[in-house]
Parts: sequence; structure tokens; C-alpha cells
Amino acid sequence: MQSLFQILMLLLDIVWFIIIAHVIMSWLISFQVLNLRQPLVAQIWDGLNRLLEPIYGRIRQILPAMGGLDLAPLVALVAVYAIRIILANNAALFYSY
Repeated sequence: MQSLFQILMLLLDIVWFIIIAHVIMSWLISFQVLNLRQPLVAQIWDGLNRLLEPIYGRIRQILPAMGGLDLAPLVALVAVYAIRIILANNAALFYSY
């Protein structure tokens, strides 16, 4: 069961990294450091949006409208971190089997 715990933690780390990459890339696009007319940038941006939009969409349904401020990535990061804390605190359950 320890390997299952480690796999879950690895998956949460990957999700964390993808969300951070999406946030940083959105800032770089907003400040025109990156250009979406470049094929590689457009492909990466589209891929990240396809991965994260189902998560962000559900969060946006719950959050109130903030007037152009998107807090969905922040809520997703907090949720991922909370899940990591819950798993780490209950790791003894994984090791006991």
C-alpha cells in the first residue's frame, strides 16, 4: 500500500506543477512575453487549457463572479495541497495494510 500512497502523491505533484505552469504561462502571454501565434506556444497553451479547463470549470461554477479576476487556479492549488495534507496525515492507514 505504500506504493499506492507514493503514486497518489506523485500524481498530486504533477497536477501542482501543471497548474503552476499554466498560471505562469498565462502571465507571460498577458504581458506579451509569449506570443500565441508561435506554433509551439499555441500548442502548449491549448494542451494546458484542455487539461485544466474541466477542473477550472467546476470551480468557476461555485465561485462568485469576481469582475475579471480568475481565482479558479488558486482554489485548485489549495485543493491539491489540502488533499496532500490529508493523505500525509493518514499515511499510517496506507502503511498498516
